[in-house]
This record gives sequence, C-alpha cells and structure tokens, in this order.
Amino acid sequence: MDYRELGNTGIQVSKLCLGTMTWGRQNTEAEAFEQLDHATGEAGINFIDTAELYPVPPEAETFTATETIIGNWLARRGRRDDLVLASKIAGPGPDHIRGGHTRYTRQTLTDAIDGSLKRLQTDYLDLYQLHWPERNTNFFGELGYPEGEDPADCTAFEETLRALGDAVAAGKIRYVGLSNETPWGVMRYLELAEREGLPRVVSVQNPYNLLNRTYEVGLAEVSLREKAGLLAYSPLAFGVLSGKYIDGARPEGARISLFPRFDRYMGEQARMATEEYVALAHAHDLDPAQMALAYVNSRPFLTSNIIGATSMEQLRNNIASHELTLSDEVMEGIEAIHTRYPNPSP
Repeated sequence: MDYRELGNTGIQVSKLCLGTMTWGRQNTEAEAFEQLDHATGEAGINFIDTAELYPVPPEAETFTATETIIGNWLARRGRRDDLVLASKIAGPGPDHIRGGHTRYTRQTLTDAIDGSLKRLQTDYLDLYQLHWPERNTNFFGELGYPEGEDPADCTAFEETLRALGDAVAAGKIRYVGLSNETPWGVMRYLELAEREGLPRVVSVQNPYNLLNRTYEVGLAEVSLREKAGLLAYSPLAFGVLSGKYIDGARPEGARISLFPRFDRYMGEQARMATEEYVALAHAHDLDPAQMALAYVNSRPFLTSNIIGATSMEQLRNNIASHELTLSDEVMEGIEAIHTRYPNPSP
C-alpha cells in the first residue's frame, strides 16, 4: 500500500481509505468487522472515514449505527493510534439529527463531536469534516449556481472555524476538513484560518470519478497549491462504473437495486459513457472497477480514494486497484471517452 501526506500535517494516510456508509444498513456489524480486519490488516489501509449521518440512506431508525459499529470494533481491537479516523458533522436538512439542529454553530459542533467520540469509543478524531455547506450553493449534483439569498440563520464561517479550533485545542480533534465544497468555500476557510490563526483545512472530500471530474475545474488547483488534497468519494459512481447495471441489469442487493432514488449516475449520457469505459477496460483485459479506481488513484491532487463495499469479494477487488498502473493507451482511451461525454453526472 502507498501512503500520502494528509495536507501538511505530517500524517501519512493510505492511498485507499475505507468507506463505511453501508454499515448498519446493507452490512451487519459482523460483516463490517470482517472488512475492518482485512483492510487494516494485510491490505495495509490505515485510514477510515465515517460520519454521524451514516448509514446511507439516512433515516432516524439507523442514525449513528455506523459510528457505533466502528466504536465496537475499536474497543475489541484494542489499538487506536496506528489508525487515522475521520468523521463528519451533518449539515442542514435532516430533522432526525438533534431535532433539526444541524447548523455549524459552536454548540452544535460541540454536541456533534462529543457524540461521535462517545459512539466511536475514542478520545480524539484525526480529521473532522463539515459534511456539506450551510449556505446556498451547488453541491450533491447541482452544476449551475443557484440564485437566492443564504438562509437567515446561516452560521458565520468564523464562528464555525473558531469552534473547531477550540476542539483542536481541547484535543478532541486533530485536523479539519471540508466535504462537498466549492473552490470559493475552501479558499474562504483558508483565508480566514491564515488571517485569524485558526486551523487550516487539510482535505476536501468531494465526489470524483470517470463520470464526474468537475473537481478538476478549480478545486484541483486549490488542492495542489494549498495542500488540501482530495478525499475522493463515489469513485465507482455508486458502483455504476463496475458495469453491473449495464443493459438495465439490477443485481440483487446492489445499491441502486435497493434504492432506485440514487440515480445520479444513471442518466442517458452516463449510461453511454459507462458502456464505453467498460468496453475499454475489457479491451485491455482489465477489470472495469479496478480501471476506474486506478484512474482516481493516479491523480496528483488526490490524497486518498475512499472505497466502499458490501461484500469481501468487492472489497478485495477494490483494494487490488492500488497495484494497477494504467498504460498510456488506456489513459488516452479514457480521455477520448471523456471528450465525448464530459462530466455526464456532475
């Protein structure tokens, strides 16, 4: 396994990060333990990402189940300091989280951090992230900038960052990251941190895959110049890039089979692009999922690629992508397809 520095923190994280959003819904605790044992053992992964919101789809009945499972595993494992553990506070929207109190205020951040620490059975988090922006902006598949004023109760960036700084000073979290952010948002937090002596953003967790390379426009430069690298989520586009949904197939137990509303990567342009990416992989005797992951792994602005799986077979297959280097011919083929179908699923 290769390792890369998380921002300028000195912390080395594995090129592949273990995602956890299916645990407690699609995966049982026993299955999650098996994934954790394998990933952090022989596979060499030291980076685990979760969120108070998980599992997904987010529902009141399963809220916090994923963190609880990880906490139980950490308690059984008996070691913590050789892992890099990341979690997130949920943003505005879900009424079942703290009775709808999900703004990034000092009190809400304190409550959320303390809750995650208790469930995870740990004294500290290595990375704590804001799951999505409070303000009116484009994320979760919105490409065009939405018009309209920010909510009246939108928390000032300074209050949020000062509260996170106090959590750092208290030893509850070590570093701060963003998620589903825009170039303006990342730079605004970085500017504030530099001016006020507050914690710098060290990572940005956004979607990035062969069907959605919008991170390259603006944010890639920010990542490289500001040492706030990408933590890529949905690198297989909800599994679409594995090719398992081609020709309308709906495998039993697969995410989109279970939850059809997750159709972000299922549009007509995305379908045609996926067929071409899968054909390209097969033409070069490559596994389509591994090819898609290897492309993400190769990006210079990437810190870590967040892989998720519901079976050990999927997990092993995904982990094997870290050993794959794509040939010039394959890379040229990918770029040719991207030119024909640029970002069909932003």
